[in-house]
Amino acid sequence: MGRYHASVCRLCRREKMKLFLKGSRCYTPKCAVEKREYVPGMHGQGRQKLSDYGVQLREKQKVKRIYGVLEKQFKFYFKKAGRSKGVTGAALLTTLERRLDNVIYRMAMAASRSEARQVVKHGHVTVNDRGVNIPSFSVSVGDVIAVKGSDKMKERFKAVLEQTKDQKRAEWLEVDAAAFKAKVKKLPERRDVQMPIQEQLIVELYSK
Repeated sequence: MGRYHASVCRLCRREKMKLFLKGSRCYTPKCAVEKREYVPGMHGQGRQKLSDYGVQLREKQKVKRIYGVLEKQFKFYFKKAGRSKGVTGAALLTTLERRLDNVIYRMAMAASRSEARQVVKHGHVTVNDRGVNIPSFSVSVGDVIAVKGSDKMKERFKAVLEQTKDQKRAEWLEVDAAAFKAKVKKLPERRDVQMPIQEQLIVELYSK
């Protein structure tokens, strides 16, 4: 399965919550979730009762869409989390948080994770002064992530910073907005994941 190329606003509506996939539009009255609080499709306004499996599946789909990963990638992360110490669900989320595209988003250098993914792919990001163009690259404690680019790009970064100035910043990152840099102070913890996610449902789904 390839990347999703249709309207991302439909994904938010399907999960009945803002996944912040559209950048600045998500913070305006134009947000599709605010305009149409029902799932897309001809039966979207009808009553829907999900089975236990359906609830678990929706939670998995929601997390995949938040972080922009495909099914094969997501299974890999889940298996990796299962082999780690501690709670599997929490380990899964913290592993996703360590993705480089998510770090760029957390630094407020991109309005959405998809935009952050493009910034990484186009070679505008360095980790410890070495160019990295792999969005799934996993950062470690002590890593210094920097974003470079043209004056036009830097103006874009400043605009995103201004739009998101009232949002809570990632405590596990030490961000130097003026230099477009950040240092990983510590690994992210479960409480650093800001979206409402019930990871135990995902664990139950894959345990069947």
